[in-house]
Amino acid sequence: MTLSRTKRELRRFNLRAKKGLGQHFLVDEKALQRMVSAAELGPGDTVVEVGPGLGALTRGLAREAGRVIAVEIDPAMVAALEENVTGLSNITIVHADILDRTPESLTEGAISYKVVGALPYNIASAVLRHFLEAGMKPRLMVVAMQKEVAQTIAAAPGDMGLLSVGVQFYGRPTIVDYVESSSFYPPPKVESAIVRIDVHEQPPVEVADEGGFFDVVRGGFSAPRKQLHNSLAQGLGLETAETAAILEHAGIDQQRRAETLSLEEWATVYRAVIERR
Repeated sequence: MTLSRTKRELRRFNLRAKKGLGQHFLVDEKALQRMVSAAELGPGDTVVEVGPGLGALTRGLAREAGRVIAVEIDPAMVAALEENVTGLSNITIVHADILDRTPESLTEGAISYKVVGALPYNIASAVLRHFLEAGMKPRLMVVAMQKEVAQTIAAAPGDMGLLSVGVQFYGRPTIVDYVESSSFYPPPKVESAIVRIDVHEQPPVEVADEGGFFDVVRGGFSAPRKQLHNSLAQGLGLETAETAAILEHAGIDQQRRAETLSLEEWATVYRAVIERR
């Protein structure tokens, strides 16, 4: 869907992009095709599309996948979408907030599914957590999001953040391509990136309790500019001498900062915390 066609469609349905919903319509055909290609779809695939808007990506997904479940929160956009995808019998439109619906309720018995969509910037991280932490996780996610967030997700030790660990615990993120702001209408103030996340069947590190593991990671990032023994003490409510002993037991230099630790090192720190309790 080109820029001119998007504008024409918005006029036809008397619609405008709603800032409160973070609506920016992807109008670059190459970027749309890049997302479809990255999802590696086949006739046996079920796809959950987040925020289909006017249906530009929806139609591309429907040509490749066996079934597309398009979840749209805006009721006015749902009406336009229904008309725009008339005749495509493998598309199901769901009027809902994606964060209020479980994957099981959307996919209705599907054995597996993939997630594709251009995510509103203000809920991108929440959408990732919603699916990656779900009981029924997707096999694959291909999503467009703010460039800086995408780079954080895919970061290596040295530049990692809490979101990096949170995503990489569940899947392997790869930046597929960068998308200029002019590829959207209306153009956002920031650039975007297309990210593919190959979801692990099992996390790459073994921890006894995922909630406890992430409590430790959040504690470590509670004061990311501080040395690790100080940030852990602040985040976990411990004395610095105790966190220093924990890190020594884990074989981690207490003067390092949270951003430098790998997923495996966080798992080692978590186990050391558990052993000290």
